[in-house]
Amino acid sequence: MSQPLWKLTVRSEFCAAHALRHYQGKCERLHGHNYAVEVSVQGGQLTPNTELLMDFGDLKALLKKTLEPLDHQHINEVPPFDVSNPSSENLARYIWQQMAPALPPTVRMHSVTVAEKGIQSATYMEE
Repeated sequence: MSQPLWKLTVRSEFCAAHALRHYQGKCERLHGHNYAVEVSVQGGQLTPNTELLMDFGDLKALLKKTLEPLDHQHINEVPPFDVSNPSSENLARYIWQQMAPALPPTVRMHSVTVAEKGIQSATYMEE
């Protein structure tokens, strides 16, 4: 028998600069992006009173709080990116790791996608 599953998605953006370490090319130099971020969460149980998986406002607020330390920053100077490379892949994993513990118990992360441009993105998921 199939089980119900709902997925919610919110999007945001932030502006920042970074330089990719150990990269052979122009992206090794300091440059900036208008990053687009998409976060999806999922769960199989709605709240009994409002019949929501999670309030969109709460999810958007959590994403905003997570992105604040990165917005208008040189990401290479913001921990953990002062050590790890500030690639889109690592940014997506960082956002996941910051948001996952703050979700309600019946909601889990599905995916985080970070795009430096509209034509390319990196998605982080856990199985």
